[in-house]
Amino acid sequence: MRSPFGCFGIGGDAPRVESLLLATSLVAVFQGCSEDDTVGSSSSQESSKPFVFTDVTSGSGIELETVSGGTPSTQIIEVKGGGLALIDFDGDGDRDLFVPNGATLDAPESGPGAKLFRNDGALRFTDVTDASGISHSRWSFGTAVGDVDADGHDDIFIACYGPDVMLRNLGDGTFQDVSLEWGVGDPGWSTSAAFADLDLDGDLDLFVTRYVDFDVDRPVPPARFKGIEVVNGPRGLPSLSDLFYENDGAGRLRLHRPGDPLGDLAPSYGLNVAILDLNDDGLIDVLVGNDSEPNDLYLNRSNAEDGMVFKESGLISGLAHDLNGYDQATMGMAVADVDDDRLPDVFSSNFSSDSNTMHVSSGSGFFDDRTRQFGLALVSRPFLGWASGFFDFDHDGDEDLLVVNGHVYPQATRATMDSEYEQAILLMERDGDRFRRIEPDGAIGEPHRDRSAVFDDLDGDGDIDLVVTELNGPVRVLRNDLNRTGWLQLRLEDARDGFGNRHGVGATVRLESGDWVATRWVSGGGPFQSNWSPVLHFGLPQDFKRGTLTVRWQDGAVERHEVLPDRLFTVRRTGSESVTESD
Repeated sequence: MRSPFGCFGIGGDAPRVESLLLATSLVAVFQGCSEDDTVGSSSSQESSKPFVFTDVTSGSGIELETVSGGTPSTQIIEVKGGGLALIDFDGDGDRDLFVPNGATLDAPESGPGAKLFRNDGALRFTDVTDASGISHSRWSFGTAVGDVDADGHDDIFIACYGPDVMLRNLGDGTFQDVSLEWGVGDPGWSTSAAFADLDLDGDLDLFVTRYVDFDVDRPVPPARFKGIEVVNGPRGLPSLSDLFYENDGAGRLRLHRPGDPLGDLAPSYGLNVAILDLNDDGLIDVLVGNDSEPNDLYLNRSNAEDGMVFKESGLISGLAHDLNGYDQATMGMAVADVDDDRLPDVFSSNFSSDSNTMHVSSGSGFFDDRTRQFGLALVSRPFLGWASGFFDFDHDGDEDLLVVNGHVYPQATRATMDSEYEQAILLMERDGDRFRRIEPDGAIGEPHRDRSAVFDDLDGDGDIDLVVTELNGPVRVLRNDLNRTGWLQLRLEDARDGFGNRHGVGATVRLESGDWVATRWVSGGGPFQSNWSPVLHFGLPQDFKRGTLTVRWQDGAVERHEVLPDRLFTVRRTGSESVTESD
């Protein structure tokens, strides 16, 4: 039953902390144009002022071309590219960048190697890989960040082709490979991963999606698509089961096996994972995006009597398929409240000639495909989408949508496949109850073979910047050039002794001012093969003067904070109460 408080239930023992934060910093914004996407119509309406993103890779200190097989791609393992990770490895308050990188068919264990870039501020980075002790060179895909050993320092998990890897942050700027000690060396092809506390014991567990049983020594013959010879798969190739590791709190992750709550998962072509409370019952769930198969939703039914219990509910929830009941090639996933009912809605990016999909929560854990209603169907059909994210890029009080794109088939052209091999970024502005396309321009208008992206305020000016990785191409840094104040950022920190869930994964946050309400979720997982920033971002309406921020932690504790705009602040739990700090 829903409480009178809406999507939060407030217990009598929930701590209440109030703080007043002063506004000091400034941000900037350009207002943009839009494209209408109505049912049965292919017409578009573009405005004249696009949002402005500037490619500042040159001079940023990030000089890296990722490797994922050869060009052109001939095998399915070559087309996925690699992910990115945001991690504050040195504890200075900003997010640094980790790039796991890939390898080639003839040397899958000996790629050019992972890279770690320290954020020096003002979108300048320094390559500190050698000093960090990281020497990882295996063909890698996704990555996840979390304090797995609860020592106060974020560690890195790498999803690989071949044994997966865990890098422990020693707290002195260096990392140690502890894969064997922690028991995470599965030899299959892993794609994405997420840390979250699924058993509610305070430490971080690990969910890993896996893809195809592929052998580089036995190349797969090509297939045909629209009469053209193309890379084969995944359909027709054997799929793999996803993996769940439970943290035993004593230095090891125990793999769930048949008979365990998440130990007998059906094989699937898993590419992405999101962990959050999807049905607003106070328990975090696991959503897996599968390629060319139904998506999986593991609803959390845990209770004191039965312990950890999960039920696969993808089909009954509506998240398994699109409106027509078709399987889609889900790559990227992103969560936002697109209909302002304070419940999480799920966006997925898909293959070309299909549309991306917007599943909107109708309450009680059920989701409806309302892609066309929100203007997201027709506009996406020429694109093959990967990493995606909802953020208020223009600081007008609602979240916009950005998707990076690029085809898997080098033969793709408009004439042959209704889609180009290299594609521009798709940026959709929220406009009331619709999304309208921002005309591609500048850095977002250039065609690339993009795969992964991470979103964060990397230069400390209050707006959201991007780092994008391209298949066998450069890692790009795109600065958001805005010119409007009106933002608020939040960092949750659970600093209680023995708690590894330091960033509050599983928490729900709501910001209110008058009739305006914005809801955010601290999710495990992230954009395609990447991770979300631990800092939540709110763009604010122009009349925002002050508001009430409500945090519901994963354990059900609820706190309220009175806030002013244009400030980054931290809510830190150190015991039964929290301390609020502002920067």
